[in-house]
Amino acid sequence: MRFVLFLIAAALAAQIQPVLSPEVHADRRVTFRLRAPNAQKVELALETFPRREMQRAEGGLWTVTTEALEPDIYGYTFVVDGTGFVDPSNGMTKPNALSVSSAVLVPGDPPQLWEQTAVPHGTVHQHFYESKIAGDRRDYFVYTPPSYDPKKRYPLLVLCHGFSDYANGWTAVGRAHFILDNLIARGEVKPLIVVMPLGYGVPIDTLRTGVQRPPELWKQNAQKFSEALLTEVLPAVERAYRLEQKPEKRAIAGLSMGGGEALLTGLNHLDRFGWIGAFSAGGWPPSLDEAFPRLTDKDNARIRLLWIACGREDRLVEPNRKFVDWLKSKGVRHTWVETPGAHTWPVWRQYLADFARLLKW
Repeated sequence: MRFVLFLIAAALAAQIQPVLSPEVHADRRVTFRLRAPNAQKVELALETFPRREMQRAEGGLWTVTTEALEPDIYGYTFVVDGTGFVDPSNGMTKPNALSVSSAVLVPGDPPQLWEQTAVPHGTVHQHFYESKIAGDRRDYFVYTPPSYDPKKRYPLLVLCHGFSDYANGWTAVGRAHFILDNLIARGEVKPLIVVMPLGYGVPIDTLRTGVQRPPELWKQNAQKFSEALLTEVLPAVERAYRLEQKPEKRAIAGLSMGGGEALLTGLNHLDRFGWIGAFSAGGWPPSLDEAFPRLTDKDNARIRLLWIACGREDRLVEPNRKFVDWLKSKGVRHTWVETPGAHTWPVWRQYLADFARLLKW
């Protein structure tokens, strides 16, 4: 009888034994595991890579081990018989309004800029408010640098996230606070305040439906975002934190949809922003002349930096190239950067570091 009870206990222990996933090896290979005894086919969908099939082992444990990966943070999901799932053994996730995924950090030696290191750290503050312009209740985040002095004025960077991200996209996924902590510790970036608003000018549910989004809705989204930023978010931030007021001490940048918003807001309000960055910018208007009606070569005196970057494998590289050609036709000075990479966070984290280093205020 005792032997039978032992066998039952052993069987139950085997069923509930935790699965180690992901396992990052010393040589930067990563093993992913999923227990799915009833599955017929399981694949790993790893950010920046094609899907790869996982192999079934005894007890319905599926595994796959990658080649050595470059140090970075990678999003991933398991595709079980055609349906995507997060990794139930991994609490590190990429929050998203449309598709949550798991994430794995492959550390570097030395650590990469987006890794938490033994340097002084700033603080990320979350604020809540009701937007009368967008018609909803929302939040925004503010990064204050290490040793923040409330009696001192700081330059400002507005950092805009991409479509389907929440206001915490640049911290939860982009690790912007760690990037800036490390750059400030190195002396490569001066201490600054970063405002990360919710990047929608309309309620997010209006945009995240599966229905085709008309161009008029995108235009309204961008215009109202700019209005909410300038008349609701920044005035509230200025009441709570001490910011430099001159445009040469203020920057705005963003990725994808947020890159388009940074361009539309920044270039149409050069009295507010002297530094503008667009990372894989999207949400392009039908007419650039209508979107930027007052932009001419005379504005070169006010633009400290107009920095536009996109990956060559990004689906948005062509509209970004067309925008750069349009800037050339207007005689507007700019910096155009093409790099390897697609429409992914590993590209945008590096762009933020590159852009931040150029802020010479």
